[in-house]
Amino acid sequence: MSFEEEWRQARADAAAVAMRLNQTGGGGATPDLAVKSDELGPIGADAHVLYEGVKRDTETARVSNYEAAAALTAAQFTCGTQLVQVHERWYTQVGTLRDACAQISNHLDYSVAAHAKDDAEIRGDLMAVSKINELLK
Repeated sequence: MSFEEEWRQARADAAAVAMRLNQTGGGGATPDLAVKSDELGPIGADAHVLYEGVKRDTETARVSNYEAAAALTAAQFTCGTQLVQVHERWYTQVGTLRDACAQISNHLDYSVAAHAKDDAEIRGDLMAVSKINELLK
Protein backbone atom coordinates (compact mmCIF):
# COMPACT_ATOMS: atom_id res chain seq x y z
CA MET A 1 0.00 0.00 0.00
CA SER A 2 1.38 3.40 -0.93
CA PHE A 3 1.71 6.31 1.43
CA GLU A 4 -1.16 8.13 -0.26
CA GLU A 5 -3.47 5.13 0.17
CA GLU A 6 -2.47 4.72 3.83
CA TRP A 7 -2.99 8.43 4.44
CA ARG A 8 -6.41 8.36 2.74
CA GLN A 9 -7.42 5.36 4.88
CA ALA A 10 -6.18 7.00 8.08
CA ARG A 11 -8.16 10.16 7.31
CA ALA A 12 -11.30 8.12 6.57
CA ASP A 13 -10.89 6.18 9.84
CA ALA A 14 -10.42 9.41 11.80
CA ALA A 15 -13.53 10.94 10.21
CA ALA A 16 -15.57 7.85 11.13
CA VAL A 17 -14.42 8.06 14.76
CA ALA A 18 -15.20 11.79 14.91
CA MET A 19 -18.70 11.13 13.59
CA ARG A 20 -19.31 8.45 16.23
CA LEU A 21 -18.05 10.75 18.98
CA ASN A 22 -20.43 13.50 17.91
CA GLN A 23 -23.46 11.23 18.32
CA THR A 24 -24.54 11.27 21.94
CA GLY A 25 -27.38 8.81 22.04
CA GLY A 26 -29.37 9.91 19.00
CA GLY A 27 -30.14 7.54 16.16
CA GLY A 28 -30.34 4.44 18.32
CA ALA A 29 -26.78 4.69 19.61
CA THR A 30 -26.36 3.80 23.25
CA PRO A 31 -23.88 5.65 25.43
CA ASP A 32 -20.89 3.45 26.18
CA LEU A 33 -19.04 5.72 28.59
CA ALA A 34 -19.84 5.49 32.26
CA VAL A 35 -17.74 6.68 35.16
CA LYS A 36 -18.45 5.99 38.78
CA SER A 37 -17.53 8.40 41.58
CA ASP A 38 -15.26 5.81 43.19
CA GLU A 39 -13.23 5.76 39.98
CA LEU A 40 -12.83 9.53 39.81
CA GLY A 41 -11.18 9.88 43.22
CA PRO A 42 -8.08 7.79 42.40
CA ILE A 43 -7.66 9.59 39.06
CA GLY A 44 -7.79 12.95 40.84
CA ALA A 45 -5.31 11.67 43.42
CA ASP A 46 -2.96 10.52 40.66
CA ALA A 47 -3.19 13.96 39.03
CA HIS A 48 -2.29 15.56 42.38
CA VAL A 49 0.68 13.19 42.82
CA LEU A 50 1.84 14.08 39.30
CA TYR A 51 1.45 17.79 40.11
CA GLU A 52 3.56 17.46 43.26
CA GLY A 53 6.18 15.34 41.47
CA VAL A 54 6.53 17.82 38.61
CA LYS A 55 6.74 20.68 41.10
CA ARG A 56 9.43 18.94 43.16
CA ASP A 57 11.50 17.39 40.39
CA THR A 58 11.59 20.37 38.05
CA GLU A 59 12.76 22.79 40.73
CA THR A 60 16.25 21.24 40.83
CA ALA A 61 16.53 21.38 37.05
CA ARG A 62 15.24 24.97 37.00
CA VAL A 63 17.85 26.16 39.50
CA SER A 64 20.71 24.27 37.77
CA ASN A 65 19.70 25.57 34.35
CA TYR A 66 19.48 29.16 35.57
CA GLU A 67 22.87 28.95 37.34
CA ALA A 68 24.47 27.54 34.19
CA ALA A 69 22.92 30.29 32.07
CA ALA A 70 24.12 32.97 34.50
CA ALA A 71 27.65 31.52 34.56
CA LEU A 72 27.84 31.32 30.76
CA THR A 73 26.52 34.85 30.39
CA ALA A 74 28.99 36.18 32.97
CA ALA A 75 31.81 34.45 31.06
CA GLN A 76 30.71 36.29 27.89
CA PHE A 77 29.44 33.17 26.13
CA THR A 78 26.61 34.05 23.75
CA CYS A 79 24.93 30.72 24.44
CA GLY A 80 24.24 31.98 27.99
CA THR A 81 21.48 34.29 26.78
CA GLN A 82 19.99 31.53 24.65
CA LEU A 83 20.06 29.21 27.66
CA VAL A 84 18.15 31.86 29.63
CA GLN A 85 15.52 31.87 26.88
CA VAL A 86 15.33 28.08 26.94
CA HIS A 87 15.06 28.23 30.72
CA GLU A 88 12.18 30.71 30.57
CA ARG A 89 10.30 28.78 27.87
CA TRP A 90 10.82 25.46 29.65
CA TYR A 91 9.66 26.84 32.97
CA THR A 92 6.55 28.30 31.31
CA GLN A 93 5.77 24.88 29.85
CA VAL A 94 6.31 23.19 33.21
CA GLY A 95 3.90 25.70 34.75
CA THR A 96 1.32 24.85 32.10
CA LEU A 97 1.71 21.13 32.87
CA ARG A 98 1.39 21.74 36.60
CA ASP A 99 -1.71 23.90 36.06
CA ALA A 100 -3.29 21.17 33.93
CA CYS A 101 -2.61 18.53 36.60
CA ALA A 102 -4.04 20.80 39.29
CA GLN A 103 -7.11 21.54 37.19
CA ILE A 104 -7.76 17.83 36.60
CA SER A 105 -7.30 17.02 40.28
CA ASN A 106 -9.49 19.87 41.47
CA HIS A 107 -12.21 19.23 38.91
CA LEU A 108 -12.44 15.53 39.74
CA ASP A 109 -12.48 16.26 43.48
CA TYR A 110 -15.26 18.80 42.89
CA SER A 111 -17.20 16.39 40.67
CA VAL A 112 -17.09 13.62 43.27
CA ALA A 113 -18.21 16.00 46.03
CA ALA A 114 -20.97 17.54 43.90
CA HIS A 115 -22.35 14.15 42.89
CA ALA A 116 -22.24 12.91 46.48
CA LYS A 117 -24.14 16.02 47.58
CA ASP A 118 -26.71 15.56 44.80
CA ASP A 119 -27.17 11.89 45.73
CA ALA A 120 -27.65 12.79 49.39
CA GLU A 121 -30.26 15.42 48.50
CA ILE A 122 -32.11 12.96 46.27
CA ARG A 123 -32.06 10.26 48.94
CA GLY A 124 -33.31 12.78 51.49
CA ASP A 125 -36.23 13.79 49.26
CA LEU A 126 -37.37 10.23 48.58
CA MET A 127 -40.20 8.77 50.55
CA ALA A 128 -39.40 5.72 52.64
CA VAL A 129 -40.41 2.40 51.11
CA SER A 130 -42.58 1.59 54.12
CA LYS A 131 -44.49 4.86 53.63
CA ILE A 132 -45.00 4.07 49.93
CA ASN A 133 -46.32 0.63 50.83
CA GLU A 134 -48.80 2.21 53.28
CA LEU A 135 -50.07 4.57 50.60
CA LEU A 136 -50.48 1.78 48.07
CA LYS A 137 -52.74 -0.25 50.40
